[in-house]
Amino acid sequence: MRHKVIDRWDSAALGINLRHLHAFSAVAAAGSIARAADGLFRVPSAVTRSVLQLEGALGRPLFDRSSRGVALNAYGELVLVRARRIEREFEEARTHLVARGGVDSTVDPHSLFTAILNGRRLAVIASLSEKRNMPSVARDFGITQPAISVALKDLEHGLGVALFERKASGLVPTVAGGIVAFYFKRVLSELRHIVPDIAASEGTLQGSVHVGALPLGRTQILPMAIASLLARHPQLHVATVESPYDALAASLRSGDIDFILGALRGEDEAVNLEQQALFEDRISVIARAGHPLAHAQAIDFDRLREATWALSRQGSPSREMLERFFSEANEVPPVPAVETGDLAVLRGLLLESDMLTAISAHQLRYEIRDGSLVVLDFPLDRTHRRIGLTQRLGAYPSPGARALMQEIRDVVARSADFTPASKSPR
Repeated sequence: MRHKVIDRWDSAALGINLRHLHAFSAVAAAGSIARAADGLFRVPSAVTRSVLQLEGALGRPLFDRSSRGVALNAYGELVLVRARRIEREFEEARTHLVARGGVDSTVDPHSLFTAILNGRRLAVIASLSEKRNMPSVARDFGITQPAISVALKDLEHGLGVALFERKASGLVPTVAGGIVAFYFKRVLSELRHIVPDIAASEGTLQGSVHVGALPLGRTQILPMAIASLLARHPQLHVATVESPYDALAASLRSGDIDFILGALRGEDEAVNLEQQALFEDRISVIARAGHPLAHAQAIDFDRLREATWALSRQGSPSREMLERFFSEANEVPPVPAVETGDLAVLRGLLLESDMLTAISAHQLRYEIRDGSLVVLDFPLDRTHRRIGLTQRLGAYPSPGARALMQEIRDVVARSADFTPASKSPR
């Protein structure tokens, strides 16, 4: 999956200076500019300057100042949550770089990472790992290739390991490079939530929400939830990412997306993820309204096997459930004439031919509602699955992401189309 590490809706995050954020966190912990300066081995005036510049970048005071010193205000409390989460990400990066990336344990990656200066440089390095092409990244960020090379060489020199191998096909991340890119994206995720956190405290939802959209949620639930939310909060921006589950789960773990809506997985596939079931679904046999089986009094396995099928690709959840259903009945599953993961192609095949498919009726809700497609009278028992929301374990979503997830819950709760889930798995 390839998409931008950060987009124009998150541009404020690119300018946040990590050195200033680190100084702010130190002052908050110490309760004093002077004590923080001692711990940072900097002069108090430099620490004061860092805090003032961070406040200027965010457009809000973060401390209440008096003759007795400084104290965090409400804005500062919000920023401190993200600052401490960023510090934990850097510490985890250090642990993994030492364990697997060949970095010496005496190296302090935190100081090196904060020396990268700001979110823009984090995004540049992370983008290199995705695009693997320096000229393309330079164009995306409006900077020169030499500037990227200098930043990359400084980081590689400080860590003592190469982050990329230069090959004919482009830049290929090393093990250390993959670790750095992964944690840089997680830090960027925290950075891009700082301004929306502040805006939400003042009553405005803004910023961007990145949703991993699996097939079942795309037809009805997600469009309804997005439309309802944006009608009330027009400054919010939503981007959907349509990819297979494994790719979306990887993007969720790295912070590229905020949550996934779709079929939940077993514990072996959902490592380090938190799942909330919203409703239960099952697959149905679906055909055009005029299909010979549409009004058949009895449909048996033989008639289904004789039909022409268009099914999801091998390994997809609906395909696996259909094949398991036939196998448990000691019947040979149908062999599809067409395999496709594209709902538009599948819809066209059903409407223009006598093909059958087996997917959730929710995915073809509008065609079934207007009568152009029908669910055949052949219940596929034991093909139930839970549909819901998946987040990264320990994530702290942006206000916009939290609001959209709640809107999705409300859409499901308001509709009689959905059977409530009996239990929410972790």
